[in-house]
Amino acid sequence: MRFTPSLEEGRLIQRYKRFLADIETASGELLTIHCPNTGSMFNCMMPGGRVWFSRSNDPKRKLPGTWEITETPQGRLACVNTARANKLVEEALLDGVITELAGFTALKREVAYGQENSRVDFRLDYPDGPLYLEVKSVTLGFDDSRVAAFPDAVTQRGAKHLRELAALAREGVRAVLLYCVNLTGIDAVRPAAEIDAAYASALLEAAAAGVEVLAYGVELTPDEVRIDRRLEIHLSETRPLSPVPLD
Repeated sequence: MRFTPSLEEGRLIQRYKRFLADIETASGELLTIHCPNTGSMFNCMMPGGRVWFSRSNDPKRKLPGTWEITETPQGRLACVNTARANKLVEEALLDGVITELAGFTALKREVAYGQENSRVDFRLDYPDGPLYLEVKSVTLGFDDSRVAAFPDAVTQRGAKHLRELAALAREGVRAVLLYCVNLTGIDAVRPAAEIDAAYASALLEAAAAGVEVLAYGVELTPDEVRIDRRLEIHLSETRPLSPVPLD
């Protein structure tokens, strides 16, 4: 997935109210842009750090741009626009990059399912039945580790999705959770139990019920992002962490 039009570079001043970020462009322009990330973005941004944003000329938009990529305190790049994850996964599915999910005959997006009024990101149809696929975007990394973690803030919605997938798996329906790791320099993913113990517990229960847990990493530059490799899953790894600020 190439960024079209090309992204512009700037420096982060501050992120606030979750969905707003003040930046200074390379030309010295001060802008308030949209932050399309509902998480804490913990360990994923720093004042003065480089950012890349897409600019919009739509007169109906309140803000002139969208934050796409950030430079993390660890020197990595992270794609913080969580809306990109599903598009990246769909592209990888259609190109056959995610080999574990190859061979489907139809792909449907945002399909209603389950007992808790949920919508799954993708339903893939195969000759022997459907597969339900939930995608999560991962950007939480650490200074001394090549293992990323999810989530970066408490997510009741994420736990609900795990319960729904587990229920399908117990009924013999193929159910998959895929972590799209939009962060460079990462080899594996684990649950962030130190941030959301309930989510970590739900993940272990889902895996025990038969939910397949996959993780794929990306090649990320200010010009392009694409899924390019399978990553390891560390279901039981954890570490202590200080409280996570939301803004």
